[in-house]
Amino acid sequence: MQIQAQPQEYDAIVVGSGASGGWAAKRMSEAGLRVALVCAGRPLKDGDYREHVQPYELKYQARANDLIRRTQPVQKDCYACTEYNSSWFCNDIDEPYTTEQGKPFSWQGRMRVTGGRTNVWGRHSYRFSQQDLKGYSFDGAGADWPLDYKDLVPYYELVEDYVGISGMVENVPELPDSKFQPSMPLTCVEDKVRSSIKTKFGRTMTMGRLANLTKPINGRQPCHFCGPCERGCVTHSYFNAAFTTVADALKTGKCTHIPNAMVYQVLMDKATNKARGVVYVDRITRETREVRAKTVVLCAQALESTRILFNSAPDGLANSSGVLGQYLMDHMWVAGGANGEFPDMPGKPSLNAGRRPGGPYVIRFRNTMNGEKHKAFLRGYGYQGGSAINFAFGAPGFGQAYKDAVKNGQWTMNLVGFGECLPYKENRVTLNKGVTDVFGIPVLHFNIAWGENEKAMIRDMAVSAGEMLEASGAKNVKTFALEDRVPGYSIHEMGTARMGSDPKQSVLNQFQQAHDVKNLFVMDAAGFPSGACQNPTLTIMAMAVRSTDHLMEEMKKGNL
Repeated sequence: MQIQAQPQEYDAIVVGSGASGGWAAKRMSEAGLRVALVCAGRPLKDGDYREHVQPYELKYQARANDLIRRTQPVQKDCYACTEYNSSWFCNDIDEPYTTEQGKPFSWQGRMRVTGGRTNVWGRHSYRFSQQDLKGYSFDGAGADWPLDYKDLVPYYELVEDYVGISGMVENVPELPDSKFQPSMPLTCVEDKVRSSIKTKFGRTMTMGRLANLTKPINGRQPCHFCGPCERGCVTHSYFNAAFTTVADALKTGKCTHIPNAMVYQVLMDKATNKARGVVYVDRITRETREVRAKTVVLCAQALESTRILFNSAPDGLANSSGVLGQYLMDHMWVAGGANGEFPDMPGKPSLNAGRRPGGPYVIRFRNTMNGEKHKAFLRGYGYQGGSAINFAFGAPGFGQAYKDAVKNGQWTMNLVGFGECLPYKENRVTLNKGVTDVFGIPVLHFNIAWGENEKAMIRDMAVSAGEMLEASGAKNVKTFALEDRVPGYSIHEMGTARMGSDPKQSVLNQFQQAHDVKNLFVMDAAGFPSGACQNPTLTIMAMAVRSTDHLMEEMKKGNL
């Protein structure tokens, strides 16, 4: 393999331009460091966003699902991968992975555009609590994070001020409040359910805390409720690293963007045991190139960063503990829940109504710090959901009677659970050296399954959702529990290079710095020792800012 080296040495290489990589590049370049932002994606322009494009304007009129599945069978399982934007996702045939027999894993959201998953993410943005970070101390499962909630608070606040998180103050310790923009409104049905479950169960349903603006900041405009955020946003109303943190980094003149670069390995200086750069394969020319720097920061996404570490040394780089690849987690996505009808609530359906970009959120109420402990499982879950009044297209009749009946839609509401998966050592990824992608890079092999704890939690999701809707007056309530929900569908992969205070039991320290290689950092969710039940992106960003600031302090001291 012939490697072409770029002559310039940077102060830092950041691999990945998504939630964490954008922040790392922004913080360092704004501080005057010379940064190479190396990512597998290609840049998009506002003209590439298609949230206002109608189906009839597309080549296949949004009816090309089977065609997309020919080359993207896994990516198409992601709700966001459609004819509008499928070119933003990887080709699953060109970039495969393997799984243990009988243990499927759906590795969705493998983006190949600048900004990574922040182009298509669900935008629910929640803080982790002290109990989330210290789960082991609370119930004896897994491992504690090597930091406290108070250590993250100033970084949460910094990120929230910049990103713009809309939401409601609730003062519930299981879900600490953020610095909010004004909340998006709840519907009349959601207000009814919110009031009922607070009165009858003491549980809190709040409006989802969304990275969608309700007032302008930094030249970005408030959300105009057009709906399909996963197709992009010309008004920059949701947080996308491409037009926020990455744009800020490039604006400094200190950050060099190297797109279409599949990073393969971290290069090491054997004499000093320090990282000296990375090797990548150019996705367009297939040339192999080298970039050099004084420090390397992996933000490629938890699984991709771990893959790079595995490919960087025979037993994995920074793996003296032997735990690299272990403790893989994902949330149980829409694994249990319920839906119901509210026929007595007023309203008429409309084709012209605004489409709110997210729905309400029921805060975790199981196994809380001061609440009852569930006998069947540890940890807990939250619910996302929403309500709508739709046209009754299935109404009986013909002619005018049918037309009139169609307009008499009724309100429905659903609650769908997102549960915490315990960190199991046996849930892991390894390197499959017998299979390579189209770039010649060995792929990951997955071995993950839900345990009995997760399955018991899924069953309870269904029971609790049903009882809350029934207590709120819903009719025809139907529950569901999918204990065989395939891991990966949440697209919240965490772990595989976990943080810890003991180098014998972890890969990274509390600043996401490798124990074994002091100028190597992994700032995505690979370092999470546990996953909570909340969406992880806000915590990924807060951790990245904290770790980047520590990196720069250590660099000033000459410790890297």
